[in-house]
This record gives sequence, C-alpha cells and structure tokens, in this order.
Amino acid sequence: MKLSKKNLVIISFMLFSLFFGAGNLIFPPLLGQQSGSNTFLSVIGFLITAVILPVLGVIVVGKFGGLSELARRVDKRFAILFTLLIYISIGPGLGIPRAGSVPFEMAISPYLNENSNLTIWMIVYTTIFFLIVLWLCLNPGKLVKRIGTILTPSLLILIVVLFISFLFNFDKSVDEPLELYQNAPFLQGFIDGYQTMDTIAALNFGLVISITLSNLGVKEEKGIVKYTIVAGIFAGVILTLVYIMLAIMGTSTSGVYSDDPNGAIILRKIMNDLFGGFGAFFLVAIFTLACLTTCVGLTNSISSYFSKIFTKISYKKWVVIITIVSFLICNLGLNMILSVSVPVLNAIYPVSIVLIILGLLDKYIKKLKYTYKLCIYSTLFISTLYAVDELFNLGFVSDILAYIPLYSQGFGWVIVCIVMFGISALLNAILNKKKVTV
Repeated sequence: MKLSKKNLVIISFMLFSLFFGAGNLIFPPLLGQQSGSNTFLSVIGFLITAVILPVLGVIVVGKFGGLSELARRVDKRFAILFTLLIYISIGPGLGIPRAGSVPFEMAISPYLNENSNLTIWMIVYTTIFFLIVLWLCLNPGKLVKRIGTILTPSLLILIVVLFISFLFNFDKSVDEPLELYQNAPFLQGFIDGYQTMDTIAALNFGLVISITLSNLGVKEEKGIVKYTIVAGIFAGVILTLVYIMLAIMGTSTSGVYSDDPNGAIILRKIMNDLFGGFGAFFLVAIFTLACLTTCVGLTNSISSYFSKIFTKISYKKWVVIITIVSFLICNLGLNMILSVSVPVLNAIYPVSIVLIILGLLDKYIKKLKYTYKLCIYSTLFISTLYAVDELFNLGFVSDILAYIPLYSQGFGWVIVCIVMFGISALLNAILNKKKVTV
C-alpha cells in the first residue's frame, strides 16, 4: 500500500517530536555559547550523534523489526539485558523523569516568588504534566494525529518565531571558545550529542514508526523500510535546522552572556531581552511542548514493548505504572537526574552506536561469526571503564587505559572496536580455511 503524503508528513513530524525533548533544547545553545568562534566544527560533531546516528538507528531497528531482534545478533542474553537497560534508561529510570522536570526547573521555578515552596510547585506542575501524558497515552489510536498535527507544528512555530525575533532584534557578540572547544571542537561536539539521548531513543522509536506504518496499512517490509527512511530523513532535516537555530543563538550571545551553566538559562535571558515579561510564558510553552511530546512517545512505546514481553500486564496498566514511576523519580530533582545520566550515557551510548553501525553492515558481515560479540562486548567493556574512571579515577588502571588512542577524549572504544572487527575477520578466515582443508 502506498502511504499518502499527508500521513508521511504527520509521521515525520511525530518522529521529530519523539526525538526533540529536554536535552535537545538545553544543549545546542550551551554548545554554541561555549564553543564561540569554533561553533561550526562543534555543531558538525553534535549533528552526527544527535541527528545522523538517531535517524540511522530508526531505519536499522525498523528494518530488523525491533531492538531485541537487532540485539539478538550478539546473543540472546545480551538482547534481553541490553534491551531492558535501554528501555529503562530512556524511560522511567532517566529519560522521562528528565523531560518532565526540565520545563519546571528551567522555565517556571526562576519566575516564582522567592518565598515560594518549590517542592509543592514542582509536585503541582508535574502532576498536571504527567496526567496529560497519561491521558494521551491511554488513547494510542489518536496519538499520531495529536502529536503530528497539533503539538509538533505548534512547537516548531514557537521556535521559528523566537529565532526570527532574535535575528532582527538582538545585539549579537561572539566570544572565543572555552578550553574544551579550543583543541578538538568536533570531538567535544560529538560527545555533547550524547546528552540528547537520541541515538539510544532511536533504538526504541524505530519500532514505533514501524508499528505506526503498519497501522496505516503499510504491511510489506520493503514499504515499511522505504517510508521509515523517508520519515527519518525528513525528521532529521527538521532536527538539524532547529539545532542550528539554537546553536546560532548560543554563539551570538557568547560575548553578551557568560558562564551560564546550561542552555535553558541562555534561552531564558534571550526571551527576557526580546519579549520582557511575556518571554516567561513563551519559554514555558516551548519547554512544555517539547518535553511533553517526548514523554508521550517514550511512555507509549515502552508500554507497548513491556506489554508484549510481560503479557499478564496490559498496555494501559504499563502506561499507568511507567507514568507513576516517572512522576516519583522526576520529583527527586533535575540535578540528581543529570548527575546519574552522564556516566550511564558514557557507558551505553558507544554500544548503541556500534550496534547501529553493525546493523547497517549486517548484509555484509553475516558470515563473520564473531563480529557482533567481539565488537559489542569490547565496546561495552571500554566505555564502562571510562564511565567509572570519570567518576572515581581507577588509578593505575586509568594509566594503562590512557595508552589507548583517544581514550582521554572518551573515544577509546573506537580503536578497540576496529581492532576487534579485524580479529573477527581473521578468525572467520582461519575457520573457513580449516573447513576447506578438512
């Protein structure tokens, strides 16, 4: 069945909105401000991990029919554990609570009275926020229409209005880059893209798009892959344009504002300078819409997956469970959530990247028996050591690891994975030679 252009656009908007949440608003302006005159290179690196890899992830997972099927290429145990880890980390364990807390802590609490009880206001806001998430997810049949035709266009309109106002009404000044972005802005931008969590989320959203296309009448695998690619590219183009706009705003204010701890504060200052008191409402609307669509998409897809794995609990019950758990963790505070997110992402993001790349090459490496195992487990080992090393310093182990090229920049897993890929090819050649000899 051929998909109509209208439905294709709606699905593309939906995919964009699933990706575009808390981190997607916060990190590009901060990257722009901190990289200053080196923004171009840092944005290129950022776009690889925040746009290109997520889009490829959606396509690969759509092709394999789900993350668990892709992860099974490694082995059954890895497929179960890694899939659960991904769903928990981007879901109720980290991703959803972060997206729920960001709008309040970054766009509402700064405007409250000094004597206000932030805990109570946080509970009130997140209660309303998660009730809306619950309501939208309990009616999954209407989800695509509500997100693709209402929420996402509204969000994009607000961002474009903000950017145009900024271009014509703001006195801009670009500063020199901070030390992190002076020597290797591309690599630092690449790592900054981890914080969006989109490559990890893509391993989840690929199945969402596949199921959505199937519900719209596209049943054949070729058709699903074709429209997933088109929707992914379209969503990727929108993401790229939005990231560039946000990064430009950060760069152009690097000589105006200084030492801002996050991108939300930069956006808040810009809003205030452009729109005065009205800027607060503008900021709340943008943050809430962005984070709401992401939370809805994550809750829906994770509930769908868990209801198939744990069949005794229905989809709607999983929606309720995930919403309640996310609400409780969300109210622990954004700082606590972010402190956990960095080491977790440093450990599992490289594994997600390697899995996506191997999935893309699957047609050509099927005969290499040990490739998935060696590449994935070696990447997991090095990336986990790096994450732990960043937290506690592993002493002499850290000194040994430092000999691995690019380890100190967080890319030690790259050379190790390449070496393991070569070893797997060599093992395959030796085993095949023995078979021929016998």
